[in-house]
Order: sequence, then structure tokens, then C-alpha cells
Amino acid sequence: ARTGRAVRPPRGGGLRALYERARRAWDRPLTAYYVILGASMLITVLGLVMVYSASQIQALNFSLPDSYFFRKQFLAALIGTALLLLASRMPVRLHRALSYPLLVGAVFLMVLVQIPGIGHAVNGNQNWISLGGPFQLQPSEFGKLALILWGADLLARKQDRRLLTQWKHMLVPLVPVAFLLLGLIMLGGDMGTAIILTAILFGLLWLAGAPTRMFAGVLTVAAVIGVVLIRTSANRMARLGCIGAADPGPGDACWQAVHGIYALASGGWFGSGLGASVEKWGQLPEPHTDFIFAITGEELGLAGTLSVLALFAALGYAGIRVAGRTEDPFVRYAAGGVTTWITAQAVVNIGAVLGLLPIAGVPLPLFSYGGSALLPTMFAVGLLIAFARDEPAARAALALRRPKQGGRAGVSWKSMRRRAQRRPSGER
Repeated sequence: ARTGRAVRPPRGGGLRALYERARRAWDRPLTAYYVILGASMLITVLGLVMVYSASQIQALNFSLPDSYFFRKQFLAALIGTALLLLASRMPVRLHRALSYPLLVGAVFLMVLVQIPGIGHAVNGNQNWISLGGPFQLQPSEFGKLALILWGADLLARKQDRRLLTQWKHMLVPLVPVAFLLLGLIMLGGDMGTAIILTAILFGLLWLAGAPTRMFAGVLTVAAVIGVVLIRTSANRMARLGCIGAADPGPGDACWQAVHGIYALASGGWFGSGLGASVEKWGQLPEPHTDFIFAITGEELGLAGTLSVLALFAALGYAGIRVAGRTEDPFVRYAAGGVTTWITAQAVVNIGAVLGLLPIAGVPLPLFSYGGSALLPTMFAVGLLIAFARDEPAARAALALRRPKQGGRAGVSWKSMRRRAQRRPSGER
């Protein structure tokens, strides 16, 4: 008789139902594929908008058209999109075949950087090669991609032969080659790129199941080298001293760090509007590269910066899902390495802008101005897309969509799942 109590939903039932729907949606076969594709494209498009807004005054200061940097970035984005599509369609065996040529090419170009007359210094770092006119190439950006592909192929082959249980096979030749790349980078004085490359190395070792003692040993050696490099450089010590700075300090040593905080603070909840930044008018150095996140906070506010963080979090989580669901060791190491690269670089860049980390001089992936950084990153995102498409359940889901044009639309989700379960994800 008391029907009112019977139809009343249980307390918290709406939230539980919403959670269950979200969980089921996330567990669908193509979710990681769409999240990686959508998040990376949104970050790139929003980055193009912010590059145009943040670089206008910088271009006019050099007596260039206000859209100069935007046009170069747009061209790089078009080329990067072609590389992304190419990488997303390449089979895994071709990615593995490219690993050694890519590594040799990256090392060769990084050696050329140190040759007088060929290498070019920017902001005190000798890590560029001039390609003629306004175009330059930073080989160390391609070194990140080369280490991931080569390291993933190396560890996968050793795992197939059950050699990773021996510490010498886990460390050699992965660690010496990584240290070779780090040495070439540090010859040019680029500490920021060296930090990201070190993070990639630790990510690969962690994915390979390195024992705690071995992991701690390599970390200790890297930390000691890092401390020595920092303490022997007055510029790096000054950057370290600017963490959490509230004023520029003597000689304006912390000018960039403090004005980055000013830009974020003046943005408020929803920002001053696109193009309305004050800090980009000469107050904040590198507004379209290393500190583009600060201009984003000033013009789009907290809502804009949280949206960027959410996109990077979604991209990172989808990459972890791809690495965790595969049975192919190469896919696991490569997907994990790419995810480590993008998330670590985003953390280092955003942490510096927020004053939580020293300014390392690394761009925000897919977002900051710089074609040398954008091209290999978009190719790496294409790798993640290829791996997400190659999951058995994802292949079956994509196959379901093609027959609708040919009259074979009567395949159910259950049959798709049965078909996907017949082959382990490690088979190619």
C-alpha cells in the first residue's frame, strides 16, 4: 500500500548509474582510439589558436607579419597530421623496422649539431641545425622518438628470448645508448631535453620490470650527474632558485618565472579574452613557446587551463590503457614510452609555469610553437592510434562498421567479442 516508498530511487542511485554508464562507455573497444585521436587533435587545434594569439607581438617586434609564427606552426601541423595518419596506418612490423634507421639518423644529426658552421645556438643552447631561411631543425626532439622505438624493439626481442631476467641484458645496450644520446644533448647545454630523455629511459626500464635495486641504481647515477651539471652552471642554479619566487629578485633573475605567475593570476576564472593578454606585450619572454600555458591562463582563465590539463590527462590515461591491454611486448613498451614522453614533458613545462619546478626550456607537447617538437610528437601520437586500432576487439569493432555499406550489418556485439577473444592481442 505504501507505493511512494517503493518507487523512490535509492540514495546515490543516480550517481551510481552515471558511474556505471561512464565505466561501460570507457570499456568499449574503440574508446582509447577515439580519446587519443580526439584529445591530440583538440590540443593541437587549441595550440594553433594560442600560438597565433601569443606570438603576434613577438612577430611585430622582429618587424615580421603578425601571423608569421602562426603560419609556420600551421604548416608544421599539416605535415604533422600527414605523419600522424601515416604512423596510424603502418603495421607494427614496419614501426619496428624503422627503429634502427631512426636511431642512427638521430645520432648522426645530433653529432652534426656540434660541428661549427652547421650547428646553431638558440638561447645559449647549441642544439639546432639551420635548414636555410627561417627553418631550423632540432635533432634531439627526434632522438626521443628514436629511443622509444629502438628501446621498445630491443626489450621486446629480449623478452621473447627470456633474457630480461638478467640485469646485464636489461641494462645493456639500452642504458649506454641512452647515455650516448644524453651526452650529445648535454654537449649543447640542453638540460630540459635531457630530463625528458631520462624520464623515457626510466619509463622503459619500469615497463621492462627492472628490479627496485637496479632501478634505484640507475636513478642514483642520473641524479648525481644531474646535481653536478646543475651546480657547475650559474644559469641552472639561478633557475633552481626561482622555484616559488614571488618577485623578480636581484638583477631580475626570476623575471620570466614571476611574470608567468602574473599572467596566470590576472586571468581569473574565464580569462581576459583571446588576444587580450597584457604579459605578451614584452613582459613575458617566450610567450608562444615555453610559457604559452601562462598566456592561455591569462586569456582563457582557469577554465581554459583546466581544459588543457584535462585533455593531457585523457591522452595519458588512454595511452596507459593501450599499453596495459596488449600482449605484444613491443606495443607495450612503445605505447608506454610515448605516454611517458608526452606526460613527463607536459608536467615539466606546466610545473615550470606554475613555479613548482625550475624552468627547463621544454615546450608543451602539441601545444607550443615549434615544428621540430611538433612533428615527432604527432608521429608518436600516430603510433598510439595504430596500437589502439590494432587491439583485437577494436579491429572487430571497426570491421563491423565497414559491412554496413556492403549489406553485412547483422553482426552482433557478442559475436564481435567472441571473435576478438579467439586471438590473443599479441598476434599480428
